[in-house]
Amino acid sequence: MSTFKTLKPSTLSREAFVAAFADIYEHSPWVAEKAYDLGLDSSVDQIETLHQRMSDILLSADHASQLALINAHPDLAGKAAVQGQLTEASTHEQAGAGIHQCTEEEFQRFTELNEAYKAKFKFPFIMAVKGSDRHQILAAFETRI
Repeated sequence: MSTFKTLKPSTLSREAFVAAFADIYEHSPWVAEKAYDLGLDSSVDQIETLHQRMSDILLSADHASQLALINAHPDLAGKAAVQGQLTEASTHEQAGAGIHQCTEEEFQRFTELNEAYKAKFKFPFIMAVKGSDRHQILAAFETRI
């Protein structure tokens, strides 16, 4: 088991815990809030234990809450990215994939695909883009639609 290097979750106040873990699930702090509210002991100082607890919370949530979490996810190369409203992790992930280097035509294609995907599936296209470049992401986007 791996422990956190810079903090012990079990010793944090609710406010500090939520601040530290709210963005684990994009724009869905309710998962971290519920994890705290269930009570913390030293077992959550193990990364795997806290991960499992938060996963269990999400998996046991009602359908509406799960769908809200999915819908809270920002569009790839969308308005939130352009306006600097992504979480730090998403900003780094999208930058690592070179999305910030898109041409005007590529940004337009992302916009079109984002809109088409949401129209078809009623939720945003979500992809872990780490290790992919913008061309691979666009290809995956087109394949899924």
